[in-house]
Amino acid sequence: MDAIARSVPVGVVGAGTMGAGIAQVAAAAGHEVRVYDAAGGAAAAAIEAIFQRLARAVDKGRLLAEEAEDVATRLHAVETLEDLAGCGLVIEAVVEDLEVKRALFAGLEAVCGPDAVLATNTSSLSVDAIAGELAHPGRVAGLHFFNPAPVLPLVEVVRGAHTDAAVAELLVATATAWGKTPVRAASTPGFVVNRVARPFYGEAFRLLESGRVDAATVDALLRESGGFRMGPFELADLIGHDVNLAVSRSVWEAFGRDPRFMPSVLQERLVADGRLGRKTGRGIYADDEPRPAPATADPVTGTAAIWTGTGGFDPSVPGWTMSSGDVELRLTDGRTAAQHTGGGPGTVVLVDLTLDRSPARVGIAAPEHAPKEHVEAAVAFLQGHGFAVTVLPDLPGLVVARTVATLAAAAADAVDSGVATAEDVDTAMRLGVNYPRGPYDWGDRLGWNWVAGVLDALAAAEDPGRYRVSPGLRRRAREADGRPDDPEVRERDDLARRAADAMWADDAASQALGMTIEQVSAGHAVVTMRVRPDMVNGHGICHGGLVFTLADSAFAVACNTHNRRTVAVGADVTFLAPAREGDLLRAVAHERYRSGRTGICDVAVYRDGVTIAEFRGRSREIPGTLAPDEEET
Repeated sequence: MDAIARSVPVGVVGAGTMGAGIAQVAAAAGHEVRVYDAAGGAAAAAIEAIFQRLARAVDKGRLLAEEAEDVATRLHAVETLEDLAGCGLVIEAVVEDLEVKRALFAGLEAVCGPDAVLATNTSSLSVDAIAGELAHPGRVAGLHFFNPAPVLPLVEVVRGAHTDAAVAELLVATATAWGKTPVRAASTPGFVVNRVARPFYGEAFRLLESGRVDAATVDALLRESGGFRMGPFELADLIGHDVNLAVSRSVWEAFGRDPRFMPSVLQERLVADGRLGRKTGRGIYADDEPRPAPATADPVTGTAAIWTGTGGFDPSVPGWTMSSGDVELRLTDGRTAAQHTGGGPGTVVLVDLTLDRSPARVGIAAPEHAPKEHVEAAVAFLQGHGFAVTVLPDLPGLVVARTVATLAAAAADAVDSGVATAEDVDTAMRLGVNYPRGPYDWGDRLGWNWVAGVLDALAAAEDPGRYRVSPGLRRRAREADGRPDDPEVRERDDLARRAADAMWADDAASQALGMTIEQVSAGHAVVTMRVRPDMVNGHGICHGGLVFTLADSAFAVACNTHNRRTVAVGADVTFLAPAREGDLLRAVAHERYRSGRTGICDVAVYRDGVTIAEFRGRSREIPGTLAPDEEET
């Protein structure tokens, strides 16, 4: 498909920053460009601003004076919408309001010839909704540039359900001819970039809202260890929190308030307080105050430990360990260091993911009560490898790993939903928001089983809805583990659910306490319980016996998922932190051992990501089953 000929005039509606940038791009590509804005004088002012940018480019030697003059002669401000008649392509860049855009396109349809292509630069609104009331919606598509349009190479070509295929391909060819890199996207909320990028901001704000990590530390880790050009808070301050929040809210609402896209309460508060970022001089950071320094461990000297390991020390990939005495280093897999350490005398120190080829910083976490000398040994090892070390709280997924895992999951979901190909998703994220790699590529390199494991751990510790693993991601994880998504796997999981449902139907005590089974699969269960007023003592603390009961219930569900009746033959519990009225407790059970008729199952009970109890139960099978096999029904 050929691009629109240079001899064909291009119209631009909307003379703001984006419209002016698009007009400059089209004029530089050789088209006569007509710029219209409903506000009197706005189009002429925009063209004057373009002249000034061209003059600066000439002064800096980036453009010849003759070239700048040629571009300038092709730019024209027009007074009415009717002046766009004769344009073969009209691109709107007006306010992100559906009704405003609908009215504009109705006017364009009446003015422009039947062969003219009408394009919207919307960043998040549905192309189908914009064109839905037109007589000929097939000629409408999305042509989403990124700001500043003359500089950033990416353009999302968005095809609605009614967009003619030839129209979309014409726009792809035209964007290429204009020196841009187009990616094809379906008209779904956020398209590619604004959909897939949500976790970059969402996870950062979630960490900040926890009160356990400060903004400067999150930014430093994602910049210096993750390889991102800017940290999420720095970037949100630059974009403007009002703009960033508006996109988040738009995507969230369009997905039916899916918890994966839930906007940050903290960011809403910033916007309400007028702390919009650089445009107001104050956002997460204040322009008139020194930038806070990230948390950095002091140099550790005097240690000469010998470290040995498997897989070679490489914090950019999973699958390695390094040990020295009672200290072991591992890459985070989403679980906490306390979960990895268990009750042994040694300490497992988790290392956050690093993606930069020469990272300057790395985050680590140890169990809360780990011996100081164990943490110092880990710090000394990493400092010896040239890292600045940030000692983090024992958070699920730490900082970089949870961000990258959720970005990779979002990319996989976009591919599975038919939004774009994996190649186009990665291209969009590298060129549109300057990611060091495409997030789908990260998933391939790190392993989809690692990505799913991080999400599973976050779901168990924090929010099963927000961090749920999609069927497509689960399939990739099984294939990465050498377990294809075959009927046997699905049948085993279905039997586990039916057995759990049968057991739960007879468990009146657990139901009376308000417990709910959130997840279940063979040897695995997640059970939740909200602490009610009648569950706390005079000090406002949840009775330990009820926490034990919750863990025991999750243990029982996990043990019975094989559809063989089991009973407990012993259990040990350690209480680590209190729970109070209103807390949502989540018990996560994993079967660790199963042989013959006996088994061992570990359960961790969480409150807002904090482990409050650890439980180990031993089980024994007794005769009988819980649910009939499919052949019996």
